[in-house]
Amino acid sequence: MEFNTAGLISLQEALDKMRAYVPKKTAQDAESLPLATAAGRITAAPVLSPIFVPPFDNSAMDGYALRIADLHDGAVLPVAGKAFAGAPFHGEWPAGTCIRIMTGAPVPAGADAVIMQEQAEVSEEGVRFTATAEKGQNIRLTGDDIEQGDSVLSAGVRLGAAELPLLASLGVTEVQVWKSLKVAVFSTGDELQPVGTPLQEGQIYDTNRFAVRLMLEQLGCTVLDLGIIRDDPQALRKAFEEANEFADLVISSGGVSVGEADYTKQMLDELGEIGFWKLAMKPGKPFAFGKLKDSWFCGLPGNPVSAALTFYQLVQPFIAQLSGHSAWQFPPRLKAKAVTPLKKAPGRLDFQRGIFSTNAQGQLEVRTTGHQGSHVFSSFSQANCFIVLERERDSVSAGDIVEIEPFNALLRS
Repeated sequence: MEFNTAGLISLQEALDKMRAYVPKKTAQDAESLPLATAAGRITAAPVLSPIFVPPFDNSAMDGYALRIADLHDGAVLPVAGKAFAGAPFHGEWPAGTCIRIMTGAPVPAGADAVIMQEQAEVSEEGVRFTATAEKGQNIRLTGDDIEQGDSVLSAGVRLGAAELPLLASLGVTEVQVWKSLKVAVFSTGDELQPVGTPLQEGQIYDTNRFAVRLMLEQLGCTVLDLGIIRDDPQALRKAFEEANEFADLVISSGGVSVGEADYTKQMLDELGEIGFWKLAMKPGKPFAFGKLKDSWFCGLPGNPVSAALTFYQLVQPFIAQLSGHSAWQFPPRLKAKAVTPLKKAPGRLDFQRGIFSTNAQGQLEVRTTGHQGSHVFSSFSQANCFIVLERERDSVSAGDIVEIEPFNALLRS
């Protein structure tokens, strides 16, 4: 079957073009922040450990520290003292004795091993051990986890609940991060009304800008919300100029189609340059990418599902790259058995919303959320993945194998 996709570029081509535009970051793009305010930010340089971890030889068990030379069959070793975490043993340690020691406590100088308390018989005379010991047994050596000067985080890592406590445990108080990306966002269309305002005849709520702002904030961006811009060239020009002055990236919703009142492409032609504006993707064909005087521009389609999908598949990775988040990637795609038919015509890469699960045999299977129209935003609240249907593929029958892309944290509740 032949299909007409003249003038449309593939998703991969679009991503490659967008990545090619991103300049290398410089030292001027970085800033130093206290750990307490660095959550969600991206490291601008490797973080080196200022200390050894652990900082001293310590016990991995509750038990007894001893010299292996004192340990022989039936020997009873008197207890010469105790060592606790935060309270090391500092007294005299005579030969032929042992030290009671707790997990995390510094190992006394000269100790060869720690024998766990479950392998010890305690009496008034001392301790007899029911197991032999090897040199270094149950002793965590200085720097066994991290050496002083080791790189514990590379550049381009997003700081979160796994990374920041690690830095705190090393005594790091400040970290070099890339400056937060500044993004201006607005919607276009006379039919739009802000959320919470009563609707008049022919009006709809501006859910796109609401959703985009939420996603931008989740991605750690500083957002300037310019609201709803009416279908007027002068108002749109003013919005573009204000956005360009503030932002690294400008995102609009609507106005990138081919209707008589779709002025966004016209403004982009006048104020900047267009990289591309038609994708061989469904939903999301009318997506515009380009450059303004001082900022990048992404124009999302007006339909809610199309806007969310193009943001997720195109704007999200572009923001990651602009932000210096080099470790960012989509969840890996998986193979699953379709348990419901999926309607599709060849011609465009199709991202349908699906619900995947594991069946009784341990196999992945996926079903549709139902109607896939670009206005059915409720499909996102039901779905946990995209069903990714290849550009050339026709409709899918129940039982066919398809590719799925689980949602990442941007869409997963």
